[in-house]
Amino acid sequence: MTFIEILNSKLLYILVILGIGFILVFSLLTLFRSYKHALDIGMDKTKIKGIITSSMIFSIIPSISIVIGLFTLAAVIGVPWSWFRLSVVGSLMYELMAAEMVATGAGYESLAALGSAGDPTVVGTVMFVMSISILGGILGVLIFGKSISKNINKLNAKGPFAVLAINVLQLALMAVYFPSMLTSGAVYIAVLLTSAATAIVHQLIIKKTGWKKLGNFIMADSLVVGMLSSLIWTKVF
Repeated sequence: MTFIEILNSKLLYILVILGIGFILVFSLLTLFRSYKHALDIGMDKTKIKGIITSSMIFSIIPSISIVIGLFTLAAVIGVPWSWFRLSVVGSLMYELMAAEMVATGAGYESLAALGSAGDPTVVGTVMFVMSISILGGILGVLIFGKSISKNINKLNAKGPFAVLAINVLQLALMAVYFPSMLTSGAVYIAVLLTSAATAIVHQLIIKKTGWKKLGNFIMADSLVVGMLSSLIWTKVF
């Protein structure tokens, strides 16, 4: 079997379905226990249902960006593994970067070149690196999350430093991806600027109208507009 055939195999589909099924059952049990606890502490049923409905709406619509990411990732590492990675934990940029690093480390020019070569010996390495690398954040939260949260709350009580520090950290994480985009060609730069402009327009609308719920759609809209613009920029450049 080739690289992509293994990553689209029936066995992997079954294992992924079992994994996602477990997550869904766990989520439903958590929902029911939370609903029961809300009733126990005296919350109104109508208010609870309203919270659930609004949470569902503003969770499903922004997830369009994840669905689009699934199509992009599935083209290079198959459907089931992409589905599992983006459904449970992970992000499009991280998954592509991790898989690309494995491909270049194995001696291929890119992940696409690895897929074209069909080398089945790299499949396990790709899956292992994509899984193990992101565990650092999860384990870090489990071990240090409580103390970090307490310290941030203390800093917030003293002034706006904590909020500023977190925003700077987020910018630093985003900056990791910029060099690869800026050195990949004019199309990549144009798409990046288009997505950034879309996000800025959303922020201006929110500022002018006070429509804060629009903030839930910034990522999805920026990704959709950016991907659609890539079709135009590819022809232009």
